[in-house]
Amino acid sequence: MLTTRVCEPALLEKDLAGRVYVVTGANSGVGRATAEQLARQGARVVAGCRRVDAGAAAFVGLGEVPGSVEVVELDLGRLDSVRVFAEAFAARADRLDGLVNNAGVMMCPEGRTADGFETQLGVNHLGHFLLTELLLDTLRASAPSRIVCVSSVLHVGTRKQVGEIDLDDPHFERRPYDKTLSYTQSKLANVLHAAELARRLGDSGVSAFSVHPGWVRTNLVQHTMPAWVQNVVMRPFSGLLGMISPEEGAQTSLHCLLDDDAPRHSGAYYSQHSLLYPRKEHRSGGWPMTSPNPNARDAELAARLYERSREWVGLASA
Repeated sequence: MLTTRVCEPALLEKDLAGRVYVVTGANSGVGRATAEQLARQGARVVAGCRRVDAGAAAFVGLGEVPGSVEVVELDLGRLDSVRVFAEAFAARADRLDGLVNNAGVMMCPEGRTADGFETQLGVNHLGHFLLTELLLDTLRASAPSRIVCVSSVLHVGTRKQVGEIDLDDPHFERRPYDKTLSYTQSKLANVLHAAELARRLGDSGVSAFSVHPGWVRTNLVQHTMPAWVQNVVMRPFSGLLGMISPEEGAQTSLHCLLDDDAPRHSGAYYSQHSLLYPRKEHRSGGWPMTSPNPNARDAELAARLYERSREWVGLASA
């Protein structure tokens, strides 16, 4: 049975009064657990949610906490929504201590975002990429600050194919759409994004990390199996399968946000345990660990993806 990695108790007792965090996809799952924990420690959390009503309902039961959670509309499948969110955030706060790029979709049917991107790459990577770019100045001004890009063990790929990014056809316009390859590509993009951010930000005081939160019992599996199968039928076997709760899944993100030593590893990949790693030596995870995917360690690919991403979201070349 795999051992779930958890934060040192002292990290979850830190006084975060005066600190401000943005957490995307905070209306459920790992995002909600992350936002709640930060608010319990006194932070002000701006929760970016596509469905504002669902986001507001998610925090009704939070009760009295030292901090606060404010839900603001954010649809990562629409770049205009990302820009509006960034403008709204600038009007609400003059600092940003941490950005958690948590929201995502998984294994969804073929589709396009409002801007014409393949859905999984568009939502999981490009929406967050633009958001990060628009908030970078505030992150720099608030340093030391941190960026967490929530990836997945599946950035490694499958037993049949190593995860890769096809920069010649990233949106499956010429090759047949494959929902698994698409998801793998988008999650590899998250890892490379964090690595390239760390390189570009250098000694600015802003550190960046990519994380695998674990196999968490959330609705993210809706396109691979009915959620009730995972959350009810499979629950008695959670220990054997490595399934964990949203609160446990939030531990890796919280560690990267709060651990004093983490900035020394800016750009690194942090992973909860997973049975899906192709080799047994990686299945216990690591804070941090070296990705088994050589493409995740390709600095040239990371730089090329960054520049192409700037073009795709309509930003001038750096």
